[in-house]
This record gives sequence, structure tokens and C-alpha cells, in this order.
Amino acid sequence: QVQLVESGGGLVQAGVSLRLSCAASGRTFSNYVMGWFRQAPGKEREFVATISRNGGRTYYADSVKGRFTISRDNAKNTVYLQMRSLKPEDTAVYYCAASTYSGTYASTHDYYNYWGQGTQVTVSS
Repeated sequence: QVQLVESGGGLVQAGVSLRLSCAASGRTFSNYVMGWFRQAPGKEREFVATISRNGGRTYYADSVKGRFTISRDNAKNTVYLQMRSLKPEDTAVYYCAASTYSGTYASTHDYYNYWGQGTQVTVSS
């Protein structure tokens, strides 16, 4: 089991930056592929970004590529999502997730075993 707790969300204006954090506890954090997903009102949960176990490989949704950066600090059991140039369409609840998937990283929510409770990000125009 691994427990995940997100933080860093809030209400911001378009164009600014925000950094989300996800602290993990329980099993060895470096054993997990990590990902960020988001869900806007009335929409399905969608993939945002994923990172390999050692942080060397990342993959992003096209909608955030070039604006968001996922990173992790295995010594601190934390994964981050740095968000820049935020847009109103980025408004959503953001979830971090941990996966035992054996591949390098995972962009599909079915591969994820553990989820945080989510943190709200609201971007005003």
C-alpha cells in the first residue's frame, strides 16, 4: 500500500505558474511509476503527465506539453507538477497516482493502483 496526498492547488489567474506536490508514504516510493491526472466538471479523468521510477523519463499529454513539468525526488518521497502559463481550460481537480506497472511509465489510468484525494486548481481568465 502507498498513501498519496496532494497539495499546492488554488485559485490563480491565467498566465501564472503553480506547483503541485504529492507526498507518498508506505511502500518504497522509488518502486512506483508516478503520474498526474485531472478531472474537470462534467468530464472524464484525463492523463496529464507521467514519470519513470528514477525520474529519467517523462511523458506528457499534448494539451500540457511545453507548459507543465513533472519531476520527482525519491529521497523526499514526493512527485511534483510544475505548471506554467496556466489557462482557464486547465481548471480541474488534479490527482497524483502510483503504478506498479512494469514499463517505463504509464499514461492510462487503468495502470495506476493508488490515487490521492485530489487538489483543486482553478484558473480565472
